Amino acid sequence: MVPFAGYSMPVQYPAGLMAEHHHTRKAAGLFDVSHMGQLRLVGADAAAAFESLMPVDVIDLAVGKQRYGLLLNDAGGIIDDLMFVNRGADLFVIVNGACKHGDLTHIVDRIGRRCSVEPQFDRGLLALQGPQAVTALQRLLPGVEKLVFMTGGAFTWQGTDLFITRSGYTGEDGFEISVPADRAEAFARALLAEPEVKPVGLGARNSLRLEAGLCLYGNDIDTTTTPVEAALNWAMQKVRRTGGARAGGFPGASRVLAQLDGAEPLTRKRVGLIALERIPVRDHTELQTPDGETIGEVTSGLLGPSADQPVAMGYVSPAHAAVGTRLHAIVRGKPVPMEVRAMPFVPNRYFRG
Repeated sequence: MVPFAGYSMPVQYPAGLMAEHHHTRKAAGLFDVSHMGQLRLVGADAAAAFESLMPVDVIDLAVGKQRYGLLLNDAGGIIDDLMFVNRGADLFVIVNGACKHGDLTHIVDRIGRRCSVEPQFDRGLLALQGPQAVTALQRLLPGVEKLVFMTGGAFTWQGTDLFITRSGYTGEDGFEISVPADRAEAFARALLAEPEVKPVGLGARNSLRLEAGLCLYGNDIDTTTTPVEAALNWAMQKVRRTGGARAGGFPGASRVLAQLDGAEPLTRKRVGLIALERIPVRDHTELQTPDGETIGEVTSGLLGPSADQPVAMGYVSPAHAAVGTRLHAIVRGKPVPMEVRAMPFVPNRYFRG
């Protein structure tokens, strides 16, 4: 157990990180992510209000659909990345655990007069991930198999109201289950009683998400990083970009749109990296050209259990961001050859119907 975001959380269970990682890839892993923050935005103006905080299309999101979002500061830096669902009566938002109190303050300060912002930090959150997650979960909740990637719905288990989305932080098919705190343990134990399901800790959660090419807030993105620098352009829909029907109007819009349009050149860009020798390259490792020029830094890195080679993400100058570019990571004073690669490092297997 280790301290994490103000909570005590398991790095691994007795099976160990490698076994947990591989089990999630082939069956179903259960993660307790109750440290993450859940909140509701309620009111007729909630969607427009929330859209004013992010370079993301909130207004047009259909009922039952989920979307990835980015809270930005006035310089275009990322305060937090999050997921939100249009539930019809409200917007249901899930934010990162270490950021949740700051996010709540930010949201209330910016849009609290336009809609009701209701924290639900006392609810539990479980993530069931892996190709057999649906097999296990539908035994407890018949009908959950009808959800597809980035959708959500309400379910009931033994008289307890749950809200479930189908997405995931691992690149695998999976579900996030919002449950009242006093029923979280019972539901987790019911899932663990299913033959496909085993518990998984923070260590494998990190290796799975890195192989999937997904950012970890605080490592790969933070308040100094813009979405364009982070290669998250895909998260900003056309309607919010220059020329779109609702272009701009979010914090840092002038800078972010200028970067998107090429009017403001980037000084760095997030890339995927593979080590060409079997040497793990960790966070904060310096990246250089083969000639010894410093051009960036690794932000996440480890030996990928499924990729079976060292994988990493980091920021480099745009001139060195093209796939196939050779770099050196300086590990204990020695250069380790690296190559820029496309992400994800392991193919995603989301269920899209």
